[in-house]
Amino acid sequence: MMELIEGAMASPAIYAVIFVLAMLDAVLPAVPSETVVIAAAVFAVSGVPSLSLIILLAAVGAFVGDHLGYGLGRWWLRNGRGGGRLGWAADRMASHLHRRGGALIIAGRFVPGGRTAVVTGAGATGYPLARFSGFAAVAAALWATYSGIIGYLGGAAFESNPAMGLVAGLGVALGVALLGELIRRRPSKRPVAPEPATPGVPELTRQGSA
Repeated sequence: MMELIEGAMASPAIYAVIFVLAMLDAVLPAVPSETVVIAAAVFAVSGVPSLSLIILLAAVGAFVGDHLGYGLGRWWLRNGRGGGRLGWAADRMASHLHRRGGALIIAGRFVPGGRTAVVTGAGATGYPLARFSGFAAVAAALWATYSGIIGYLGGAAFESNPAMGLVAGLGVALGVALLGELIRRRPSKRPVAPEPATPGVPELTRQGSA
């Protein structure tokens, strides 16, 4: 198996594979783009493939894919498909995107399934394209650099055993993703504001009438 992987990593076609997978996982979350980028970076310790090209093509592919997802969301909006569960989800996302869209677009890149939801949601809610493109560029560059460095460090730590380097790199990426998911699911401790009292109506009377 490792011989097959090493052969694939030594082929120039790996660059095209990285670009295509990084692009497709914007609309198909099951596509293992991060796994392939980390695996390629593990073998980049030997100089082949090139780490700089891995990061560059992963970033460009992710950027293009984000706009593909954005375009699908915009198409959905323009064709009046605003009802149902998707419409409800888009309405809920709209206020968050327009308040802190940059943080969501960047953070969504590192949350499993988050990228798809955010980029399509941005298109479906009419988030400005120019602002989206700027934040998407930052997110793509950070993600590609992060994945490439994790893989390269894993390969350098286990240079004589690429399989262990691959396991180490993927383990770190999985740990970071799980940590992000735990933070995202942490319940909010924000206090709920009490219902304002109606002037001239005693509190007990209001509670009793309820």
